[in-house]
Amino acid sequence: MIKELSLQLPPEIAYEPHLLQSHIFKQLGIQTTENTFLRLKKRSIDARNKPIKVNTQVEIFLGEPPTPIIQYSKPCTDVSQKPQAIIVGAGPAGMFAALRLIELGIKPVIVERGKDVRSRRRDLAAINKEHLVNENSNYCFGEGGAGTYSDGKLYTRSNKRGDIRRILEIFVAHGAVEDILVEAHPHIGTNKLPKIVQNLRESILNAGGEIYFETRVTDFILKNREILGVITHRGQELRGVGVILATGHSARDIFQLLQQKNIHIEPKPFALGVRVEHSQELIDKLQYHGIGRGNYLPAAAYSLVTQVSYKNVKRGVFSFCMCPGGFIVPAATAQGEVVVNGMSPSKRNSEFANSGIVVSVEPADFQKFAQYKELAGMYFQQSIEQTACKVAGNSQKAPAQRLQDFVNGKISTSLLKTSYQPGLESVDMQTVLPDFIAYSLRQGFKDFGKKMKGYLTNEAQIIGVESRTSSPVRIPRNKQTFEHLTIQRLFPCGEGAGYAGGIMSAAIDGERCAEKLVEKYAYNYAK
Repeated sequence: MIKELSLQLPPEIAYEPHLLQSHIFKQLGIQTTENTFLRLKKRSIDARNKPIKVNTQVEIFLGEPPTPIIQYSKPCTDVSQKPQAIIVGAGPAGMFAALRLIELGIKPVIVERGKDVRSRRRDLAAINKEHLVNENSNYCFGEGGAGTYSDGKLYTRSNKRGDIRRILEIFVAHGAVEDILVEAHPHIGTNKLPKIVQNLRESILNAGGEIYFETRVTDFILKNREILGVITHRGQELRGVGVILATGHSARDIFQLLQQKNIHIEPKPFALGVRVEHSQELIDKLQYHGIGRGNYLPAAAYSLVTQVSYKNVKRGVFSFCMCPGGFIVPAATAQGEVVVNGMSPSKRNSEFANSGIVVSVEPADFQKFAQYKELAGMYFQQSIEQTACKVAGNSQKAPAQRLQDFVNGKISTSLLKTSYQPGLESVDMQTVLPDFIAYSLRQGFKDFGKKMKGYLTNEAQIIGVESRTSSPVRIPRNKQTFEHLTIQRLFPCGEGAGYAGGIMSAAIDGERCAEKLVEKYAYNYAK
């Protein structure tokens, strides 16, 4: 027999397995643990009031063994001799598309411009220590995509897009802790993701798939408005029954190639702003009602949003990719630009908390770059990144300003200790950001200071620029078939195409693109 309980518990019980078991068994009047098994089903923190409680759902198996925690099993099919599909990009969209193709009996061939996840580390070290950006291997490009060296957040609002539980189970089957199946806001951590990504790769290769690292796509093989494959920078032609384009939000050369080939693309709204960095101790106190987090509560996060009017245009200002107990990292993909992003290790035990605070940007905002047509937003984005680099000294040092100084229009005479390894340069961020963004951020921070008393302080600083929140381009596709509107066999996918916003939604979109490709063009070959 299986019983389910929903409880509100103190953190010291909810996060201590033996105390949790004792509490529940006592409540149910169970005297022995023999033939009785307890398993967490869901867990979330309710910090709205004191005392803080943890909403906990548990399953109790009475007189029977627990059911398997995951239903997914790694693919054991050999697709090495099957028809192949080409996948451009080895981020979550590309890798999960490959796994799904294998399950459907099709051989995936992944083309990735960056290096494998282990080799990538040397290039990340070079950015941080020597300020050298490898344009093909960095925090955005390489095996696992931008998500590998990020916070590894696994929650999404895309509940209607696909099977979230299945994606989580695939991560668990490849080495993630089972806790991600339980927590309301699961995350893996940048220190553990590389091994999991490596395991995903091994599953693809063991099933007969292929992966080409350090291989850039420089052209498409097109005939009669149909894509037959891709051409790499080495001149190699790779052909397949279809092409899944999963290049991520920073593959500017691919956007340019699409434009050159007259393949329909569209400008897309995105968001741009800064990273704000506080001490994690301060955020804990603000979120946990002044008591800190103690030994059981996790590093506190926050989510903030407001509306600001600038020249009679209302736009959103909001927190993005909040990283408790994390670090700010350099995410540029070319020399001469400065881009920042956030990440956290699995324990979230850094002394810093950081979050993107960004402003919505619409196509009307980048009319200055109208000569670039569909790529106007991309060049607008790039121009701000280049300005950030120039004002901070033409290295990977980032422009920064104390938070209250920024709001008050005052240049900071000194900056705080930071998690950003390349270092900071004190500047007036008004010289980096367009007027509408700087104004909106100032008003936004004032509103956030009212919502979280103590948030608006000079013991925090802003670091710029947070510009790669999402793709500035959408590659349009049919809503039912996921196929490009004018090019047959081309399946735009994931963040770079404008259809995802994080690891989970990208992975889900990758699976669905694989299914749609097989359904239309490889049904007779699929098992």
